[in-house]
Amino acid sequence: MKKIALFLVLMTSLLSCSVDEGDKYNYYILPIESYTMPATFAVGASHKIELKYQMPTACYNYGGIYYDYGSSSESKTRTIGIYANTKVGETCSEALPPLSDAYFNFVPQSAGTYTFKFYKGKDDAGVDVFEDVEVVVTQ
Repeated sequence: MKKIALFLVLMTSLLSCSVDEGDKYNYYILPIESYTMPATFAVGASHKIELKYQMPTACYNYGGIYYDYGSSSESKTRTIGIYANTKVGETCSEALPPLSDAYFNFVPQSAGTYTFKFYKGKDDAGVDVFEDVEVVVTQ
Protein backbone atom coordinates (compact mmCIF):
# COMPACT_ATOMS: atom_id res chain seq x y z
CA MET A 1 0.00 0.00 0.00
CA LYS A 2 2.87 2.37 0.85
CA LYS A 3 4.42 1.70 -2.56
CA ILE A 4 1.16 2.57 -4.33
CA ALA A 5 0.78 5.77 -2.32
CA LEU A 6 4.40 6.72 -3.04
CA PHE A 7 3.88 5.96 -6.74
CA LEU A 8 0.74 8.14 -6.84
CA VAL A 9 2.52 11.02 -5.10
CA LEU A 10 5.45 10.81 -7.53
CA MET A 11 3.18 10.64 -10.58
CA THR A 12 1.10 13.57 -9.37
CA SER A 13 4.27 15.60 -8.82
CA LEU A 14 5.60 14.81 -12.27
CA LEU A 15 2.32 15.47 -14.06
CA SER A 16 1.69 18.75 -12.26
CA CYS A 17 4.93 20.25 -13.57
CA SER A 18 4.39 22.56 -16.52
CA VAL A 19 6.94 23.20 -19.18
CA ASP A 20 7.45 26.92 -19.73
CA GLU A 21 7.58 27.42 -23.47
CA GLY A 22 8.77 31.01 -23.13
CA ASP A 23 7.57 33.96 -25.14
CA LYS A 24 5.77 33.36 -28.42
CA TYR A 25 6.60 35.34 -31.55
CA ASN A 26 5.15 36.02 -34.98
CA TYR A 27 7.69 36.07 -37.81
CA TYR A 28 7.66 38.18 -40.98
CA ILE A 29 9.67 39.05 -44.05
CA LEU A 30 9.61 42.81 -44.59
CA PRO A 31 10.09 44.61 -47.91
CA ILE A 32 13.23 46.43 -48.97
CA GLU A 33 12.46 50.14 -49.36
CA SER A 34 15.71 50.93 -51.20
CA TYR A 35 19.16 49.50 -51.83
CA THR A 36 22.62 50.65 -52.88
CA MET A 37 24.96 48.33 -54.76
CA PRO A 38 27.74 48.50 -57.35
CA ALA A 39 26.81 48.41 -61.04
CA THR A 40 29.27 45.56 -61.69
CA PHE A 41 31.04 42.95 -59.57
CA ALA A 42 34.34 41.08 -59.88
CA VAL A 43 34.72 37.36 -59.17
CA GLY A 44 36.17 36.71 -55.70
CA ALA A 45 35.91 40.33 -54.54
CA SER A 46 33.67 41.42 -51.66
CA HIS A 47 30.95 43.91 -52.58
CA LYS A 48 28.81 45.71 -49.98
CA ILE A 49 25.06 45.83 -50.66
CA GLU A 50 23.21 48.30 -48.43
CA LEU A 51 19.50 47.94 -47.67
CA LYS A 52 16.91 50.31 -46.21
CA TYR A 53 13.69 48.94 -44.72
CA GLN A 54 10.71 50.15 -42.70
CA MET A 55 9.51 48.48 -39.50
CA PRO A 56 5.68 48.76 -39.45
CA THR A 57 5.60 49.66 -35.72
CA ALA A 58 7.98 49.85 -32.76
CA CYS A 59 6.88 46.30 -31.78
CA TYR A 60 8.85 44.81 -34.68
CA ASN A 61 12.36 43.51 -34.00
CA TYR A 62 15.08 43.06 -36.61
CA GLY A 63 15.87 39.39 -37.16
CA GLY A 64 18.45 39.51 -39.94
CA ILE A 65 18.56 39.51 -43.72
CA TYR A 66 16.50 36.99 -45.65
CA TYR A 67 18.90 35.76 -48.34
CA ASP A 68 17.92 32.88 -50.61
CA TYR A 69 19.99 31.61 -53.53
CA GLY A 70 17.59 28.94 -54.69
CA SER A 71 17.84 25.19 -54.62
CA SER A 72 21.03 24.98 -56.69
CA SER A 73 24.50 26.11 -55.67
CA GLU A 74 24.95 27.06 -59.34
CA SER A 75 22.00 29.48 -59.25
CA LYS A 76 22.78 33.11 -60.00
CA THR A 77 19.52 34.42 -58.56
CA ARG A 78 19.44 35.94 -55.07
CA THR A 79 16.19 36.81 -53.27
CA ILE A 80 16.52 39.39 -50.50
CA GLY A 81 14.22 40.69 -47.75
CA ILE A 82 14.35 41.50 -44.03
CA TYR A 83 13.46 39.05 -41.24
CA ALA A 84 11.46 40.60 -38.40
CA ASN A 85 9.39 39.38 -35.46
CA THR A 86 6.88 40.61 -32.91
CA LYS A 87 6.14 39.22 -29.47
CA VAL A 88 2.58 37.85 -29.29
CA GLY A 89 0.38 40.03 -27.08
CA GLU A 90 2.80 42.93 -26.85
CA THR A 91 1.22 46.39 -26.97
CA CYS A 92 3.12 49.27 -28.47
CA SER A 93 2.76 52.53 -30.30
CA GLU A 94 1.47 52.35 -33.86
CA ALA A 95 3.76 55.25 -34.80
CA LEU A 96 5.97 54.53 -37.80
CA PRO A 97 9.65 54.24 -36.76
CA PRO A 98 12.37 55.81 -38.92
CA LEU A 99 13.89 53.80 -41.79
CA SER A 100 16.47 51.26 -40.70
CA ASP A 101 19.69 50.12 -42.40
CA ALA A 102 21.21 46.71 -42.98
CA TYR A 103 23.93 45.46 -45.28
CA PHE A 104 25.65 42.32 -46.43
CA ASN A 105 28.76 41.52 -48.42
CA PHE A 106 28.36 39.60 -51.65
CA VAL A 107 31.33 37.62 -53.01
CA PRO A 108 30.53 36.12 -56.44
CA GLN A 109 32.23 32.81 -57.18
CA SER A 110 31.79 32.79 -60.95
CA ALA A 111 31.42 35.23 -63.84
CA GLY A 112 28.07 35.88 -65.48
CA THR A 113 24.88 37.80 -64.88
CA TYR A 114 23.40 37.61 -61.38
CA THR A 115 19.80 38.58 -60.66
CA PHE A 116 18.98 40.17 -57.30
CA LYS A 117 15.28 39.99 -56.43
CA PHE A 118 14.54 42.61 -53.76
CA TYR A 119 11.28 41.86 -51.94
CA LYS A 120 8.89 44.83 -52.23
CA GLY A 121 5.83 43.45 -50.39
CA LYS A 122 2.53 42.08 -51.68
CA ASP A 123 0.19 43.46 -54.33
CA ASP A 124 -3.57 43.92 -53.87
CA ALA A 125 -4.13 40.24 -54.69
CA GLY A 126 -1.66 39.12 -52.00
CA VAL A 127 1.01 38.05 -54.50
CA ASP A 128 4.67 38.69 -53.61
CA VAL A 129 6.26 41.53 -55.59
CA PHE A 130 9.99 41.78 -56.34
CA GLU A 131 12.24 44.33 -57.99
CA ASP A 132 14.71 42.46 -60.19
CA VAL A 133 18.19 43.89 -60.69
CA GLU A 134 20.70 42.23 -63.02
CA VAL A 135 24.39 42.73 -62.33
CA VAL A 136 27.27 41.53 -64.50
CA VAL A 137 30.13 39.76 -62.73
CA THR A 138 33.47 39.91 -64.54
CA GLN A 139 36.65 37.90 -64.10
